Amino acid sequence: MATDGANKTGEKVSIVSLGCAKNQVDAEAMLRRLRDAGYELTDDPSKAACVIVNTCGFLESARAEAVESIIELGKLKPEGTIKAIIVSGCLSQLEKENILDQMPEVDAVVGLSGANNIEEHVKWEWYGERFAMTVETDKLRIDMPRILGNEPHYAYLKIAEGCDNRCSYCLIPTIRGRFRSRSMESILSEAEELAKKGVKELDVVAQDTTRYGEDNYGAPMLPELLRRLCRIDGIHWIRVLYGYPDRVSDELLTVMREEEKIVKYLDLPLQHCDGGILKSMNRRGDEASLRNLISRIRSAVPGITLRTTLIAGLPGEGEREFEALAAFVKDMKFDRLGVFPYSREDGTPAWSFPGQVDEETKYRRTEIIMEEQFEIMERLNRKKLGSTAEVLTEGWDSYIKMCYGRTAADAPDVDGKVFFTPSGKRPAPGDFVTVRFTDVLDYDLMGEQV
Repeated sequence: MATDGANKTGEKVSIVSLGCAKNQVDAEAMLRRLRDAGYELTDDPSKAACVIVNTCGFLESARAEAVESIIELGKLKPEGTIKAIIVSGCLSQLEKENILDQMPEVDAVVGLSGANNIEEHVKWEWYGERFAMTVETDKLRIDMPRILGNEPHYAYLKIAEGCDNRCSYCLIPTIRGRFRSRSMESILSEAEELAKKGVKELDVVAQDTTRYGEDNYGAPMLPELLRRLCRIDGIHWIRVLYGYPDRVSDELLTVMREEEKIVKYLDLPLQHCDGGILKSMNRRGDEASLRNLISRIRSAVPGITLRTTLIAGLPGEGEREFEALAAFVKDMKFDRLGVFPYSREDGTPAWSFPGQVDEETKYRRTEIIMEEQFEIMERLNRKKLGSTAEVLTEGWDSYIKMCYGRTAADAPDVDGKVFFTPSGKRPAPGDFVTVRFTDVLDYDLMGEQV
């Protein structure tokens, strides 16, 4: 890899970012470094001289998506526009040598280091000199300036990196290293800058947001961080994503109840309800403790929207354990829920567990849970018909001739939307309007501005 010589500024660079919100934040940090180094940024990879594919490596399906994206971009190389493809992110951190050996389309593999110094990798002098490199996760910066890659009215705010939970099915600690909190000062400074740029909604993310501060401050500091974020002018909504059940404290719930800017929404991946399966996952609790937790949350924060994610088909999950999970979902009536078939990941303890469940059974169980959740969502949404709610406008759908946006009960990317007819002048993205709900369409609501 050549590292000497000045950058040829003006060359076009594009980033294709895959995976979760944390990965998106890394991509936005790369965009900022590239812009500051003088490169021209484009959203259209086919018009770029260099394309960076920021990959996810969490599940086999995510890795397949990354490989497919790289192959499709590689087909554009003979046309002469794309001269180099760089692979960054989780998959490249996990399998740097395999990517370079098995994918001739790829010119460089840089792992998670891309977010730290991507401009050093985008050197127009090194075409033809393929390389793979990563850095130790503990040496990666976690408080990097960035350019928002989504709509400017909302932004993900990453407060920590890595994970210490060591769930038996998960590769994240292997890929991203130990849990490391950002300083509160750096988070608040970034949030203030985002507010000045017009961001109205902050979505707080980490591998485990509820653990924030334990390493730096010796105690959980998410409640204190949230209170201080609420003091920032211009921010209207603050949302907490990726919490861990054991760390939902009374203090956190009190803050969520008392602070008006914090939306009454909590994303709490439970993964399962059976005590034996949870123990096999290296997670704590059982069905009774989870029922108590959910009751405590709903009592402490009336009207809260609860979102969870589950895994179907972990090794050892028999029909009895699955039926308990399905009954749990039916009884708890989560406002938002996603379920994934267990993905057997080499390098995790669960890879070698006995009682592996066949693929057909895993997908059948996933479909059963989602069908039950669809009916729950249908009933919950129909109860809202005739009522009104505040909606954050996000855009205009030219096909159905309606605006669309989200309520406080809907996180970006993963939850439903509200489609509504405007009253008078069409509201702009980032505007808050009041909408009366008139109909239900699958997971979405239809309505009219009032």
